[in-house]
Amino acid sequence: MHECNLEDRVAAIAAVLADRTRARMLFLMMDGRAYTATELSAATDVAPSTTSSHLNRLAAENLISYVQQGRHRYFKITNAAVANLLENMMHFAHGGYPNIARISTPQSLRIFRTCYDHMAGEIAVKIHDSLLANQWMTDNYALTSIGKEFLTSFGICCDADTSSRRIFACSCLDWSEWRFHLGGFLGASLLDTFLRKKWAVRQLDSRELNLTEAGRVIIRKMGAELIT
Repeated sequence: MHECNLEDRVAAIAAVLADRTRARMLFLMMDGRAYTATELSAATDVAPSTTSSHLNRLAAENLISYVQQGRHRYFKITNAAVANLLENMMHFAHGGYPNIARISTPQSLRIFRTCYDHMAGEIAVKIHDSLLANQWMTDNYALTSIGKEFLTSFGICCDADTSSRRIFACSCLDWSEWRFHLGGFLGASLLDTFLRKKWAVRQLDSRELNLTEAGRVIIRKMGAELIT
């Protein structure tokens, strides 16, 4: 494969993302799950042959990858960096007007949703802010000793694999709230715990998350002001 410069790479990725159908496929995968080509074909209302062509283009630029399960391939976003790129593009697409972002985002998604492998929306922003306000996490996104003890008490894993190159915790700009929610390993660990303990439930065909009554109790214990 011939080498190309940074400008060529940016132009190639931009060309792939410029197609509305491919963008729609990526947005569907933003819930962190993997989909078959058949599922993506039905969701985007395009022919299977056209779907395959789109998926090949996305894979060629390393925006998606696939896992083989028997006769089926399941396609997913390659990694958190791709998801962050898409989230930032959503933010930028609203043209710098927070009110437009809030109005145009469905209420259910604005309140609580997934952002690839972590939580986003109004509830996630409140959790992020509470971790900082209560000094459970520093401004540099390191857990304090009391913060680690606090989160561990809920069964949330706070020990990132030292062999992993993934950042432990970071801010991720929420495109509908225009404030930060929590990303990185810790953000993913929070989502995993909320789903595993049934504090939140995924919607089948959406990035929407529903907070359960048990989840509302946990949110209050985390010091996050709940939406009424």
